[in-house]
Amino acid sequence: MTHDVTVHPLVSPWGRFGLYSFFVDAPEPAIVDTGIASSPAEGMAPALEAIGRRIEDVRWILLTHGHIDHVGGAHALWELTGRRAQVVIHEADAPMLRSRRAHVEEYRAGRGRYLRDAEGEAGVAAAAHAVISGEMEPSLLVRGGETLSLGGDVTVSVHAIPGHTPGSVAYVLDGQRSVFVGDAVQVHGAANGFPGYTDPAGYRGSLRYLRDEIRPRRLYLGHPYRRADGTPYGVELDEAQAREALTQSLAAEHRVAEAACACLDAGLGETDSPYSPFTPVADALGYTGDPALEPSPFFTSLHGYRAQHHQTVQYRSFAP
Repeated sequence: MTHDVTVHPLVSPWGRFGLYSFFVDAPEPAIVDTGIASSPAEGMAPALEAIGRRIEDVRWILLTHGHIDHVGGAHALWELTGRRAQVVIHEADAPMLRSRRAHVEEYRAGRGRYLRDAEGEAGVAAAAHAVISGEMEPSLLVRGGETLSLGGDVTVSVHAIPGHTPGSVAYVLDGQRSVFVGDAVQVHGAANGFPGYTDPAGYRGSLRYLRDEIRPRRLYLGHPYRRADGTPYGVELDEAQAREALTQSLAAEHRVAEAACACLDAGLGETDSPYSPFTPVADALGYTGDPALEPSPFFTSLHGYRAQHHQTVQYRSFAP
């Protein structure tokens, strides 16, 4: 690529969270992540009109991962492009674009085991129906390693960065190292104050890969993730801020990992605490947030450490 491409943040409100999407002003324009069902018509279209662009001209819909606040508007946006845009997602997260039910199954397999909420599954199902504009088959499945042409000399490389979800990816504008990571860089968490990821080892490796190999000049986050002192990062991070956010993310994960491993080595025990069976982790970290608030990153991450710990124990049991 021989020239810089302008990126316009598109911010949509949703509950306690700000949802960030991004318009890549290429010859074949792209939008990275789509918010929820109402975001394309109520947020993106007016924002694009204000800068002299049309949502009908978008030709690429690039999804960083499969969570409802990132894929929820995909079908609606695709419709607004006259169904001409190509919809791209990693194959591991594609089920969450194809099926609302996949979001319920994700809840049941992970955080739903700990929340003691008889209506939790129904709540996730209702949310999926309310904020996902439609089930759809992606135009293109990626694994990482692909290069997408956005027309002219503009290319985007796709990098697998699993951890937050199995199919999280980074899209990198080649030549200018503008990097879109969705929720793959959690720092110290967003509104819930706890970093959320399903695969701790994958998350750790992806952060190191982003920091040491990709080395973003501009880093675009999916939410206003927070520093250790609680202050949020902005929508666009420069090179120094990006390195800081990645380094802080690794440090936060290390602290959680130490507390989680100590808890798991001692054995889990049920208590009356809302953090049960991971109460010692909350105590060790001084975490006082509400673990029941969706997306429940406390239980999502701790379940990931529990699964990782179980695999390690099994390996030790069968090792020669």
